[in-house]
Amino acid sequence: MSQIDPCPRICTFESRRAEEMRKLIEKFGGRATNAPSMREIPLDRQPAIIKFAKKLFAGEIDVLVLMTGVGTRLLAEAIATQFPHEKFLAALHDMTIVVRGPKPTAVLNEWNVPIAVRTPEPNTWREMLTAMKQELDLSGKKIAVQEYGISNEEFLQSLRDAGADVESVIVYRWDLPEDRGPLESAIQEQIDNPFGVLMFTSAQQIRHVTQVADELGRLEEFQQSLSGSRICSVGPTCSETLVECGLKVDFEASPPKMGPLVRGAMELVSAE
Repeated sequence: MSQIDPCPRICTFESRRAEEMRKLIEKFGGRATNAPSMREIPLDRQPAIIKFAKKLFAGEIDVLVLMTGVGTRLLAEAIATQFPHEKFLAALHDMTIVVRGPKPTAVLNEWNVPIAVRTPEPNTWREMLTAMKQELDLSGKKIAVQEYGISNEEFLQSLRDAGADVESVIVYRWDLPEDRGPLESAIQEQIDNPFGVLMFTSAQQIRHVTQVADELGRLEEFQQSLSGSRICSVGPTCSETLVECGLKVDFEASPPKMGPLVRGAMELVSAE
């Protein structure tokens, strides 16, 4: 029987919440290596958002789908460059609002904006689509979807298949970090001496890690090295992307939050 590492090495790819993740891992007895994999960039193409705002104010949008809290705030900030924030809030009061999860819900609660449809856990687009079909008549409706980082064409097409006229409102996107050094080093370390756990908290982290491994010419070696590690996912959307990328999922957190993710990952490696 192999000896259990009393302090397993865990690699995460957090950017904005890197320090919070490090503290959680150390709290549960792990050794954290963090390799930031993402950089959030507001889009420069503000005219597209202003064009959307004009449609909103003219009553040409029936349903607004808000996917993320950050995206909701950025949408408001972009519109506020040309129109009063109060005008945007008034428009939200006069339309049907759908939210994907707790973060956009918190923003709308802060603004005292009513929510018509709330997506049940685990808050993927599939639960959202089901809830929308149950609560709303989508046929002929003009629906705007605030996208989160990358466009979810499967969700958009599903709304179109239900008879809706759909447009995407992209208010921010994800890019690789300006300094790729830590990420490249983590990929090399994984190849040379696999981590006990690789931990992912977003689909875009997975795409960026595999992208950089490919750009380094080490993707095949990186994928082979994963047999020596446990791959842990924060939730269904993240797990779905891991599978799409040909990677395994050894553990999925429930509820999809950082605390249960770290706790479950540590229990997984401690039981081996």
